[in-house]
Amino acid sequence: MNWLKPSWQAVLAVALCLVAVALGAMSKPEAAALADPTASFDYPYFGIKIPMIGLAVLAGLISMIRISPLAEAAVLFIGAHLVAWMLISGITGFEGTALAPYFLLLAAAWLLAWRCVAVLSGLRPMAKGARMALRLIIPAIFGAWILIIWEAMTRGAGIPFILLPPPSAIGVRIASSLPVLGADIRQTIFKAVIFGYVIGSGAGFLVAIAADRVPFLRRGLLPIGNMVSALPIIGVAPIMVMWFGFDWPSKAAVVIIMTFFPMLVNTVAGLAASGHMERDLMRTYASGYWPTLLKLRLPAAAPFIFNALKINSTLALIGAIVAEFFGTPVVGMGFRISTEVGRMNIDMVWAEIAVAALAGSVFYGVVALVERAVTFWHPSVRGG
Repeated sequence: MNWLKPSWQAVLAVALCLVAVALGAMSKPEAAALADPTASFDYPYFGIKIPMIGLAVLAGLISMIRISPLAEAAVLFIGAHLVAWMLISGITGFEGTALAPYFLLLAAAWLLAWRCVAVLSGLRPMAKGARMALRLIIPAIFGAWILIIWEAMTRGAGIPFILLPPPSAIGVRIASSLPVLGADIRQTIFKAVIFGYVIGSGAGFLVAIAADRVPFLRRGLLPIGNMVSALPIIGVAPIMVMWFGFDWPSKAAVVIIMTFFPMLVNTVAGLAASGHMERDLMRTYASGYWPTLLKLRLPAAAPFIFNALKINSTLALIGAIVAEFFGTPVVGMGFRISTEVGRMNIDMVWAEIAVAALAGSVFYGVVALVERAVTFWHPSVRGG
């Protein structure tokens, strides 16, 4: 039996498919048609139910055979995503009518995709391009299945769109609201977030250098910094609006407060990260404070500084959006979310959330790429 290599995901997926076949109807209209064969009912999956289940079973069985990992991953990928596409397209127009076999088949497709990701994660290609492709493909499949399950569950269970719209409806809303979303992005991200992020992070870095140079500042600033960083944004934002007005400067002020202290604390910790032997070596070269700072301590602190920059990339966006709830011109992501919730336009709210999440991910990714380019010498980067 050396030709067999069953995985628990594939075995369970095939078992779920067999249970789905045994239970019969996948939707309420199909159950009604089976109960009254003389009546004429229009129901989902007419003519494709058996091929769809057979495709899932076939993909699971092939993955149990000892074949190359790349071929196994390809079979699993095609089988899982074809079954998911057939499930979702079939239930469209019959929302809320799905029965247990529908959800069992969805779970089977998800298990096949899980096995596909597990196989891909075990690959160790030699080519750099192949390694980069795997780093993109694996999280892409994982993220796609979050959306697939979301879409299939909301349509199959008939969840009201006003409570939780499916991703397809959110995508349609994004496509139809590009001018509005573009204006909100300019107001929130390109004005408040970027300005506040640069000023807050830069000020935190400079104050950390000063605190490192002057022990009095270090002993006095850090406890105050920890206290101020615990201030609730929900209380700070209205005060900033009162001080700086309703436009973007008040939101940038909130971002400055939120990004200042993570940079301060991380930079101070990073400046203390260089070893005693390295410092002693610099002293033997009669190196003063500033040459030691530039040649030894700042490079050693670079991972800490970039950690702060990555943390601030998400804090800045959160701070600006929350601050816009407390007064803003008729534009901005936070303004749009608060307004559209009151109008019960939940798809627009989710569209803003999706755009904010995408912008935050891109912002974080850019900082991470710069970190890899700057701290290429660090063991954490060389090992990753």
